[in-house]
Amino acid sequence: MSPTFVLSTTAAILMLASHAIAADFDAQAYHGANCTRCHDTGVYTREDRKMRSYSMLNSRVAGCDARFGEKLPAEGLAELVDYLNDSYYRFKR
Repeated sequence: MSPTFVLSTTAAILMLASHAIAADFDAQAYHGANCTRCHDTGVYTREDRKMRSYSMLNSRVAGCDARFGEKLPAEGLAELVDYLNDSYYRFKR
């Protein structure tokens, strides 16, 4: 078996697996089980909230994911950001 074949096959398997994980991802349930370990939803609705844009929200969610070692796939992070934006912030994308 050639190294190129092995590499291509591995990449295809990983890509399919990440799509399967994203298809099963429930952003609302994930948020309830993970994000609220550190804060409640009041941080999203308080008058002096820190988030001012969609890109800022995206960066913050990615930072939390990295800081706490959750390591969501990119699709899961995007769904979580969209859930928070749709539910609380309503920033333009």
